[in-house]
Amino acid sequence: QERLVESGGGLVQPGGSLRLSCVASGIIFNVYSMGWYRQAPGKQRELVAYITYRGNTVYADSVKGRFTISRDNAEKTLYLQMNTLNLEDTAVYYCNAGQLDGNNLYVAGYLWGQGTQVTVSS
Repeated sequence: QERLVESGGGLVQPGGSLRLSCVASGIIFNVYSMGWYRQAPGKQRELVAYITYRGNTVYADSVKGRFTISRDNAEKTLYLQMNTLNLEDTAVYYCNAGQLDGNNLYVAGYLWGQGTQVTVSS
């Protein structure tokens, strides 16, 4: 069964850090480019970062320099290290298994995790 399971969310104070994990099963993980999305209340889901099947990384401007995406193909796990968190980072975070288009831009696939809540609050 194809599945993505996120973990690692929680409540953190501004300036704090969290590390999200996404464990894949039922897919050939290393052929996929993988993305982290987030959705805040009342807002559209947005792409936060993605990592290609080759290990290249791309970040949204809002998280550049603060977040780091990585992957462990042997463990079929995707990570998102989030540092210097601020109130605007509060959202449900989702991982996705996708692919690259002809311009090497990330295209979301059909497989999503259930999401993990990140709340930044003092």
